[in-house]
Amino acid sequence: MTEDEARDWVATRFGKVAQARLAAFSTLVADEALQQNLIASSTMTHIWTRHIVDSAQLVERASEQPGDWLDVGSGAGFPGMVAAVLGRNVTMVEPRRRRVEFLRHCVETLGISGSRVTLGKVEALPPSPFAIVSARAVAALPKLLQIAERCADSGTLWLLPKGRSAQEEVAAARQTWHGTFHVEHSITDPSAMIVVATGIRRR
Repeated sequence: MTEDEARDWVATRFGKVAQARLAAFSTLVADEALQQNLIASSTMTHIWTRHIVDSAQLVERASEQPGDWLDVGSGAGFPGMVAAVLGRNVTMVEPRRRRVEFLRHCVETLGISGSRVTLGKVEALPPSPFAIVSARAVAALPKLLQIAERCADSGTLWLLPKGRSAQEEVAAARQTWHGTFHVEHSITDPSAMIVVATGIRRR
């Protein structure tokens, strides 16, 4: 997928207004990346494929799952801010203060309502289930399920971008967790995987 194809993919599925708002967000990321290390500099010229659509595809996968969204370790806002721009109510949890300040600036600048940014770790959130939990490059799957279980129940949809280790991480998670795990290919990179899980509960 090229950068132009990625922009067209967003416009086709979410509309031109959403495409323009995500373009504004990508500009905010590029500007802030001069001040702090938000994303790998090598990916900046491929921000639509490597980050925007890589995140937006999760929103498409969650189209039939209404409810609030929790994004663990939001970092530069992928996928949490992308989901918020595309209309989901997202709680973004991030332990690094400078990144929290950046994400809050994005929420204000882009006029996003219904979403919030929380400074801290997911383990500190009050126990309350979210409809969707996402996390990108935060922790291996067994650890991630452990730290975020207080924010999920058996109806939660987990959307977790992973690398080539996805199958191994699922196998490790199944030793401790019941549930349905699917490993699907990312549309942006055939070597990238997405763990889609439902009905997760401890054995």
